[in-house]
Amino acid sequence: MSEHLTTVASVAVDTRHFIGGERVAATETFTDVSPIDGSSLGEIARGTGTDAGAAVAAARAAFPGWAATPPAERARLLEAVAEGVEKRLEELAVVETHDNGALLRSHRRGVMPRVAHNFRFFADRLLKLGHEDFATRGHTQHVSWDPAGPCVLITPWNAPLLLATWKAAPALAAGNTVILKPSEWSPLTASLLADIATAAGLPPGVLNVVQGYGPEVGAALVAHPDVRRVSFTGSVPTAKRIAASAAAHLTPVSLELGGKSPLLVFADADLDLAVDLALEQYDNAGQVCLAATRVLVERPVAGEFTRRLAGRAARLRQGDPRDPATDLGPLIHPRQLEKVDGFVRRALAAGARTVVGGHPSADHPGGDDPGDGRDAAREGGLYYPPTLLTDVAQDSEIVQEEVFGPVLTLQTFTTEDEAVHLANDTRFGLAATVATGDHERARRVTARLVAGTVWVNCFYVRDLRAPFGGSRHSGIGREGGDWSFDFYCDLKTTVTAPNGWTDHE
Repeated sequence: MSEHLTTVASVAVDTRHFIGGERVAATETFTDVSPIDGSSLGEIARGTGTDAGAAVAAARAAFPGWAATPPAERARLLEAVAEGVEKRLEELAVVETHDNGALLRSHRRGVMPRVAHNFRFFADRLLKLGHEDFATRGHTQHVSWDPAGPCVLITPWNAPLLLATWKAAPALAAGNTVILKPSEWSPLTASLLADIATAAGLPPGVLNVVQGYGPEVGAALVAHPDVRRVSFTGSVPTAKRIAASAAAHLTPVSLELGGKSPLLVFADADLDLAVDLALEQYDNAGQVCLAATRVLVERPVAGEFTRRLAGRAARLRQGDPRDPATDLGPLIHPRQLEKVDGFVRRALAAGARTVVGGHPSADHPGGDDPGDGRDAAREGGLYYPPTLLTDVAQDSEIVQEEVFGPVLTLQTFTTEDEAVHLANDTRFGLAATVATGDHERARRVTARLVAGTVWVNCFYVRDLRAPFGGSRHSGIGREGGDWSFDFYCDLKTTVTAPNGWTDHE
């Protein structure tokens, strides 16, 4: 086997960059570690500014040809990518579970089928893209969507391939070329995507994958003057650095950032449904930006709701994410475990009360060494139990800041106005969930909530035709449906006079 191939559960993965249709080795590497058991998944190419420049150059060279490719042909190639994902669905699911610790059953049933759907949806949407012409004093005004150029897509570790293809599929459909920079904590399925895209027939340079650390290669990508769009999903501090860097060249950015979303439970709600909704917030060990981690419950039902939720949460099974019976897998990295545990310890010291959970499943030796996590995963595990805290102040850190772990807080309210005030009283505005049996209340409350998405008596239902994004510190811009094309394209209006034409034989 090539020194540049690693094997994950019998699946061969190339650990090199993918630039201009070719695999490119690096002089330095970093170790990719599985959060399941701390085992090494391979030595991954560690990108530099030189690699970033080469990827942008390849994308720029491929752009004219890809932009000129008829939409029907671009759509056909994206459909072929979707078929390639479906053919390798089991391999993608297994590799990503080893790489980021999310449940294998979720990857098989939901995540990887959605990856294929992302390509199919935007292939279809491309062929329907258009707007009726405007008539103004006899003049015709026609709107068109022109490809923008090379796009840098920087994706997180909690849903690596799903979020990568939410961005790559519309960017490619629009006629742009792409440089994908996956998280260094979960880079493997991005490499497999490059293989799938090549097999599907995407021309060299249309999709490039560069691996490595944000400050080393990500920063060079977003600062490059030939980049025409930057789409990022991740933390607020990193987003601020990206926005500042992109501003030097007025490069448009789309930023989908953190959240501190509320779940509002009114006394007229179906309590069994409300508890189900709260339990869903522990999905992926709480490592979900959309998670409604602030549970706000109307006082008359707060005691019963808390009792039911605590009982259900305590019965969730935590363990190996490859086991079909497992409900919660590990956190991604020792640093993430330290972060989550630190939030909870400080909350308890400030007076919060633990209803369930509240401490790591085992102490681990992470210490001050960021390391690669192998010792921590082997000796103590990266497992943090489902946790529910009460007696928390609205201005406390645990209520105001994103934990990104399986930790919920529970507060009570008396009036609808108080519920809305508590829900909106953070710097975030990504999502909100409302549980109520009153249609008019749902209408009133949702109209007042500051959030990019509001779910009523449901959670995590998303149609790709709808816009997605956050308000306040949860992001800038919207993607999804035609909003994706609006971002990844330069919109053009062509105005034509009604006369002045000279016919030629």
